[in-house]
Amino acid sequence: MEVRQIAIYGGGGFAREVAWLIEACNEIRQLYDVVCFIDDNQKAHGTELNGIPVMGLEVARKRFPEARVVGAVGTPKTRQLVMERAAAAGFDFETIIHPRVERSRWIEIGLGTVICAGNVLTVNITLGQHVQINLDCTIGHDVIMGDFTTLAPGVHVSGWVHFGKRVYVGTGAVFINGTQDSPLVVRDDAIIGAGACVTKSVPPSTTVVGVPAKPLVRSSA
Repeated sequence: MEVRQIAIYGGGGFAREVAWLIEACNEIRQLYDVVCFIDDNQKAHGTELNGIPVMGLEVARKRFPEARVVGAVGTPKTRQLVMERAAAAGFDFETIIHPRVERSRWIEIGLGTVICAGNVLTVNITLGQHVQINLDCTIGHDVIMGDFTTLAPGVHVSGWVHFGKRVYVGTGAVFINGTQDSPLVVRDDAIIGAGACVTKSVPPSTTVVGVPAKPLVRSSA
């Protein structure tokens, strides 16, 4: 099997974690070669992160035209933007799944999705494109996640929960189950605060926090 070149788009902590994730994927047989990080910050160009060179998008495309890109930017809207840039530059994408993820065969996983170590995904789950599932999450039956949705570490999602696009879920949040007739729906661009307990549907572009989770009221002062 041909070893695939991977360019990781991002220059922060999660980008370094994705590089480590890919190392784990190579433990039994080398599947990938991480050739560079792509960073839009010009000050980082020419440096290295954990021994891997950092460069701009155009330089990466010229040097590694066969590489596939993995998005490693945690903020959903920003990740969508940089993945659109990568696509416009001519890059294809790669889906990366840690070998110590437990999952059934009844799961659909969109292109560019990253699933980190320690996750458990049960049955009849649909993940969109460029979804990120960080460390030690559990995802129950009949869950749907829209493109660019992000779960921070330790999130627990019960069955019949539907996420829109670009949803961000903070560390340790939990979701009670919906039902087949009435799924719990978290709509596009919602933000779920760390440690929140989501017991009912969340409107679009709304931040909810607390136990039970309620819309965040910002001070006008």
